[in-house]
Amino acid sequence: MKVLIADDHRLVLDSVRRTLERDEEIEVVGEATTGSQVLPFVRRTSPDVLLLDLRMPQMDGLTCIEQVRKHCPNVKIVVLSAYTDAERIQAALERGASGYVVKSVNPDDLPGAVRHAVDGTFFGPVGAQGSEESDAVAAAGLTERELAVLKALARGLSNGAIARESWISEQTVKFHLSNIYRKLGVANRTEAARFAYEHMLVESHA
Repeated sequence: MKVLIADDHRLVLDSVRRTLERDEEIEVVGEATTGSQVLPFVRRTSPDVLLLDLRMPQMDGLTCIEQVRKHCPNVKIVVLSAYTDAERIQAALERGASGYVVKSVNPDDLPGAVRHAVDGTFFGPVGAQGSEESDAVAAAGLTERELAVLKALARGLSNGAIARESWISEQTVKFHLSNIYRKLGVANRTEAARFAYEHMLVESHA
């Protein structure tokens, strides 16, 4: 998996590169330090994923997202930003970002977030502080365990990873997911993850 990183802070670039390169399946193919470099670098390196900061000199990240989506629609875009407000997160996703990761995220979670963005099973925000249980969740009647499984799914965890984290069997995870889909009126993991994002259920594990 080829990843292009775009951030104007050298310390962040170096840290993200080291984190990603610990994963043998990920290759960092380039680094952009200004917004105006992003599209030319994408065209030059043909990455699978663009990992993009929203606050960039010369061109802001939201404009970069629009340009890349227009000219290189096959490239997945994951925002990596310090911003945690719902308005910016929503703006990034509406413009075509495949996921949103807050810079306070546990570094160990970053490769997984990138991978799930490529798979189309991740929306974010990963690493953001979750809000109180929403009225929609209460109305759906999710149990405490089902809510925990839903949040883990939204963070991009596989059934096996959810099982290990929750100290339950994979079969039990599948049972909970079946109940979650039924209660939320969704058909699959992608729709369940989107529900979790829309209701700001993804909590920080940093």
